[in-house]
Amino acid sequence: MTVTDTQVAWLTQEAYDRLKHELDELVANRKVMAAEINARREEGDLKENGGYHAAREEQGQQEARIRQLQELLRSAKVGVAPTTDGIAAPGMVLTVRYEGDDDTENFLLANREEGAHGDLEVYSPNSPLGECLLGAKNGETREYTLPNGSLQKVTMIKAVPYHD
Repeated sequence: MTVTDTQVAWLTQEAYDRLKHELDELVANRKVMAAEINARREEGDLKENGGYHAAREEQGQQEARIRQLQELLRSAKVGVAPTTDGIAAPGMVLTVRYEGDDDTENFLLANREEGAHGDLEVYSPNSPLGECLLGAKNGETREYTLPNGSLQKVTMIKAVPYHD
């Protein structure tokens, strides 16, 4: 899923600031990257110049990340992390149990960038599971459609605010 596939990216102020800082650094690094490419170009035959091609590839990756961050920050909704336990909302760590399974699963309901530095799996609020669980209360069972078309019941055991 790309950033443009989502409606709104929910971010805490801290996550927004971290991503904005990364974007600013990447934009500031454009001149350095251009100078690196020019220096590599001066080395001679471009067909056999691995340093030149590596620098061009790195530039392409940086430009893609810049576009991704710009789109993400443009569509971001910045807010305070939820503080109410027991109701599924973006920014909450959910513990769920799927029908037919005795084990529970913990995950962060948020944009992937929000939980990019944590150990938790992250599910988007716009995913089928995320949409199904939004607003669910502790102990509530809901149902959502799997990619194969079958229905899956899931019970929310608990929801607590996410902390980095």
